[in-house]
Amino acid sequence: MGNKIFTIPNLISVLRLLCIPLFVWILFGVEDRSAAALLLAALGATDWIDGWIARKFNQTSELGKILDPTADRLLLIVAIPALIVDDSIPIWFAVLALVRELLVGGGTVLLALLGARRIDVLWWGKTGTFAMLFAVPSFLAGESTISINEFFAVFAYICGLPGLIISWFAAFMYIPLASEVLKERRQDRQSF
Repeated sequence: MGNKIFTIPNLISVLRLLCIPLFVWILFGVEDRSAAALLLAALGATDWIDGWIARKFNQTSELGKILDPTADRLLLIVAIPALIVDDSIPIWFAVLALVRELLVGGGTVLLALLGARRIDVLWWGKTGTFAMLFAVPSFLAGESTISINEFFAVFAYICGLPGLIISWFAAFMYIPLASEVLKERRQDRQSF
């Protein structure tokens, strides 16, 4: 691992970020829930693919450790409100998921602004996000004209409920880690 920038996983993460506006346009501009759900599902699946490529081909990088979770978080932070507006996700689920993403994302930005070192994504956090990246497009597909929309309506809850619980569990696990990196930052400042 190092300061690699031009790697396949980083390219995938950048493409995922660039496709977020395309998802919004398909959902609201074209008004095609099915296509929007498929794109959202593909963007979620590429989260697993870029990580696998990074590990398998030794293409992990510091930039990738920032880009990948940023793409995940932005994807959810944009998709969930879009699905609220589209009325294709239960409000209670959307609020719990969105608040979690905003808290973790805000905490990450705050730590960076305070000069603290970056906290690596926990396995629990990655697992919760992975489940949410299945659940959110499934909610949309469940309200679409896809022939198996009823399956997706159920599958959204099968992935979403555990994903929500695991995501919140992980969020609370980050609190002592954040406290630790802030303590390290204070000690570093005092040593100068």
